[in-house]
Amino acid sequence: MSHLKFIATTTFGLEATVKREVQRLGFENITVYDGAVYFDGDETTIPKANINLRSSDRVLLIIGQFKAFSFDELFEKTKALNWQDWIPKDGNFIVTGKSIKSQLYSVPDCQSIVEKAIIENLKKKYKINWFEKTGAKYKIQVSILKNEATLTIDTTGDALHKRGYRSSAVIAPLKETLASALIELSFWKKDRVFLDPTCGSGTIPIEAAMIAKNIAPGISRRFISENWGNIPKEVWKDAKIKAYSEIDINFKPEIYASDIDPKAIEIAKHNAVNAGVDDCILFETKALKEISLKNDYGVCICNPPYAERMGELKDVENLYKDMGKIFRKNKTWSFYTITSHENFEKLYGKKADKKRKLFNGNVKIDYYQYFGAKPPKSN
Repeated sequence: MSHLKFIATTTFGLEATVKREVQRLGFENITVYDGAVYFDGDETTIPKANINLRSSDRVLLIIGQFKAFSFDELFEKTKALNWQDWIPKDGNFIVTGKSIKSQLYSVPDCQSIVEKAIIENLKKKYKINWFEKTGAKYKIQVSILKNEATLTIDTTGDALHKRGYRSSAVIAPLKETLASALIELSFWKKDRVFLDPTCGSGTIPIEAAMIAKNIAPGISRRFISENWGNIPKEVWKDAKIKAYSEIDINFKPEIYASDIDPKAIEIAKHNAVNAGVDDCILFETKALKEISLKNDYGVCICNPPYAERMGELKDVENLYKDMGKIFRKNKTWSFYTITSHENFEKLYGKKADKKRKLFNGNVKIDYYQYFGAKPPKSN
């Protein structure tokens, strides 16, 4: 097996969460940068990381990194990399790019030069002058930050939040990767009651059920690198067999999800069936103010409406007030929510124990965390 380097990309603010996932998967030499977690692996890492990472956006294979202050330098150093080890002579490759605080600031020019350099590399390997590009797809990116060029091939394809279970969604759905990260950032454990009283299309409770049953998020979808000839089909097959074998089919978490919109509940139920966790979640059509907390030491994680995206401001603010009335009563419950509303704590009626800045798409949000009492230790 080859020694390879990878990047797990992520939303700003979730780097530590992705790092913990990468560590749990056993990958080594892990370093963290803004929006990216670097780690080492081999060919088996490609299916393992794509199938199992919950909070990352995609997995990139690093082909090379170097300083580039001129287009000639970018061309020659790109040409010298081992593209021939990955791209076959019929490989359908495209080049995208970005440049930040670098002398080579023209992204279209950088893309064009990198493509020409790769073609020159492959000409030497395959002894041909024309590439049909009719085979497997290879999405190459040249990223230049402060004159440091990083060239990668995307091993994922459609971003990792596209698990495959959400065939339909309500307005402003939460990405599955962010939903999973919100759960990871909480103190919820699978033996505690879980509640989402504004569940929409069901993303948060479905992700919680998948975590509780250890269902790998990418187990039911395909990835762009599955068509690459230098990764044996057996490697992908073995990774999926292992993921299936690790599902806890006997465990049934106690998860409750509700929404005031009956159409949303029907969508959520359908998505839960697709995800294979419909037996783990009790869905109900119910207004938040009608919620009664089940047992003690439960955990609520939710993504309520934001006034600037959906709903009227007054309705949203009344919703936040109702949240405070319900969850402040029971000191054993932990409550977590995301919103962009700057006065959430005042409306809720209590300052959060912890607040974390995140992004929901392009919207800046805060993750408000209220910690309930710890459950007693079982003997």
